[in-house]
Amino acid sequence: MRLNRVSTLFTAASLILICCLSNSMLTTALGDGSRAEWPQWRGPNRDGVSQETGLLTSWQHDEPNVLWKIPFGHGYSGISISGGRLYTMFAQGNDEYAVCLNASNGEEIWRFRTGSKFTNNHGDGPRSTPTVNGDVVFVLGAKGKLHALDARTGEKLWGHDLVHVFGSKIPRWGFATSPLVEANLLVVEVGGKDGKSVVAFDMKSGDVIWTSAIDAPAYSSPIAITFNGIRQLIILTSNGPVSVSPTDGQVYWKYHWSKGINIATPVFIPESQIFVSAAYDKGAALVKMKADSGAVTVDEVWKSRVMKNHFNASVLHRDYLYGFDNTILKCIEANTGEEQWVARGFGKGSLIFADGNLIVLGDAGRLALVEATPSEYKEKGDIQLLHGKCWTPPTLAGGKLYLRNHEELVCLDVTGGITANE
Repeated sequence: MRLNRVSTLFTAASLILICCLSNSMLTTALGDGSRAEWPQWRGPNRDGVSQETGLLTSWQHDEPNVLWKIPFGHGYSGISISGGRLYTMFAQGNDEYAVCLNASNGEEIWRFRTGSKFTNNHGDGPRSTPTVNGDVVFVLGAKGKLHALDARTGEKLWGHDLVHVFGSKIPRWGFATSPLVEANLLVVEVGGKDGKSVVAFDMKSGDVIWTSAIDAPAYSSPIAITFNGIRQLIILTSNGPVSVSPTDGQVYWKYHWSKGINIATPVFIPESQIFVSAAYDKGAALVKMKADSGAVTVDEVWKSRVMKNHFNASVLHRDYLYGFDNTILKCIEANTGEEQWVARGFGKGSLIFADGNLIVLGDAGRLALVEATPSEYKEKGDIQLLHGKCWTPPTLAGGKLYLRNHEELVCLDVTGGITANE
């Protein structure tokens, strides 16, 4: 009896040890649970940077495995991943939808009609990326229909028609901004009349908490940062970046840039700098924040035409920015704007950073792994999976890479693991 008891205790202890080791190995590979998620535009921190490790270090002899590929509809909406589910938007027939798929196999779980189809000579369908926060997903249609949906069922919780309620005008290329969750607020650049450029909604009820009059809206998405203990929302309007308080919408500072079509998301360079860039021969600028008695001001560090991000923003790694100067992939030094290297062959592409490398997607579907180093352009393999117009940046979650165009949505295993079909 005693031997059996000892044996049982030993077996139980062994199982606990194995479970602990397994969890430790999983944590090492993926970090904490949040690293296996990409719940909003440009990832967990809205900066295009993934904290995942254990990914393929080269694609030259070990290409990513295709786990699944499904037909899909029109749209440029990015792909959000949370809780093993995939959320995005697309157009089909005369309608636009928010959709939830099983991230492991692409099977549809639910869809919700967000409005009628937006059409444009640069591509039809929705532009905004869903924002997932717990059991709620926030979606914005190209014609300005904002909805809060139950992430599990797709049931509507609340909604606003930005054009009807706030007097917003549908932008020439559709509403493209992606909603930002900040504490208990949902912040959206609505472009409304009478001081309603930006609106903060109560995340649960949809009630308006504050409105702010800043500048005419652009196509960019806001970010939230903390500088010198002061929380700020950074919004790139049609005139340049503006900082407002998330508490009441009060304007902290503005940087007056030349007016134009601004699309790319601002990049925060800790601990005190903001990088902005735009195409149409505009260029880029870096500003530095200063705090004094609770007030924040900015000084221009540099302004140059070295980087002209069009519809996708740059990513920061260490002291360098990697991004597309229209159709040229570049690396520049963040503090000076000095060009380090250039590479061609992607068109107006997009990119994210993960595990020491850049995952670069060309606008015609060329996908490449590039080492994130300022010394020189070092490509570590490329593949051609999609064709046609690929303007949506990649999404990385749990070692899986998700890509889309106007016709297909594909999932790749970038860990070098065995596919489900093998």
